[in-house]
Amino acid sequence: MKNEPDSPSGDNKKVKKRRKGDYSRLKSRIFLRLLGIILGSCGAVMLLRLLARERLGNYIVSLFQRFFGIDYEAAMAMYNTVIRNNMTLIVVLTIIICAVILLRFQIKWFTGYFDELSDGLDTIIAGSDNITDMSPEMRFIEQKLTTLRQTIEKQKYETMLEEQSKSDLVMYLAHDLKTPLTSIIGYLSLLNEAPEMPVEQRAKYMRITLEKANRLEKLINEFFEITRYNLHGITLETRQVDLHYMLIQMADEIYPYLASSGKRATIRAAQDLTVVGDPDKLARVFNNILKNAIAYGEPNSEIEISAEAFPSRVELRFVNAGQIAQQKLDQIFDKFYRLDDARSSDTGGAGLGLAIAKEIVSLHGGEIKAECRDNVTTFTVNLPAP
Repeated sequence: MKNEPDSPSGDNKKVKKRRKGDYSRLKSRIFLRLLGIILGSCGAVMLLRLLARERLGNYIVSLFQRFFGIDYEAAMAMYNTVIRNNMTLIVVLTIIICAVILLRFQIKWFTGYFDELSDGLDTIIAGSDNITDMSPEMRFIEQKLTTLRQTIEKQKYETMLEEQSKSDLVMYLAHDLKTPLTSIIGYLSLLNEAPEMPVEQRAKYMRITLEKANRLEKLINEFFEITRYNLHGITLETRQVDLHYMLIQMADEIYPYLASSGKRATIRAAQDLTVVGDPDKLARVFNNILKNAIAYGEPNSEIEISAEAFPSRVELRFVNAGQIAQQKLDQIFDKFYRLDDARSSDTGGAGLGLAIAKEIVSLHGGEIKAECRDNVTTFTVNLPAP
């Protein structure tokens, strides 16, 4: 029997339990401090009462005598009236005063924890490597701050690499724009300067010019792809999608690319197979996977596209002949990653197609993966069942 994944409520219980363990030392310290305030206040009152019965009482009586100019009996009567008869009130007021004084010192001690936390955050903001050592009961916060700093550093490094990759791609693409543009200008100049050129030669130059223009269009589209991917997120407009019809239509649209490389696509999917999703975005996912198979698959091979419904998911598989190294498979869905590093390759894209495909599939609540065995590459897309 397979183990069921942890439920969200189970995860919440684990988090709460771990959090209680983190704060146990701090709560114990605070409890002991508060208990000390109460006991200290009560102890101070008991001491005052003890003194009041002996020396303090005599001192107050003599003070009344000197201050009011009365005899001992009158001073004692005043003492009994003012002090002894209101002893309960005096004890309560004394407890409150002692508690406030002690609590004031405890608050100053307690805010020291916030100072430690503030110092740790300042260290992270300043980009320092070392977080100031915190008190033992705040050690778990120190660990969390250290993890936060490491996470920020990792994200910062990944962002830097991504921006560097993007900058390199833009530079390479800008350089590549010159080649087809120069060819287009050159061949059009020849056609313009030689109006009597033989028909066969003119047709050849026109064909080459068209190929270079198509290449130029592709490079410009890659510029837009890079800009669009970074300027705004992807939003979905979902509805019921006829998956079988979409795959048939997509294979028809991509037929010229298949034919140019001697490849063919076969589709195996039930005619009533549907999913709930954004048809335009899903078509983009499948299109990007197919383009990858066409670009990097073996010539004159077959691309098998299959779709099958399961109780909780719909699984699509794109299978083609061709080997991809495991190291490249691990990075194939990274932004700006290209399987072919040769900049002169006409099949080389910006390295965004599969990264965008992964994001779209994730937004649909599905997953996408790639694997390669025995010179066969398989892309698998799992989408939630409708």
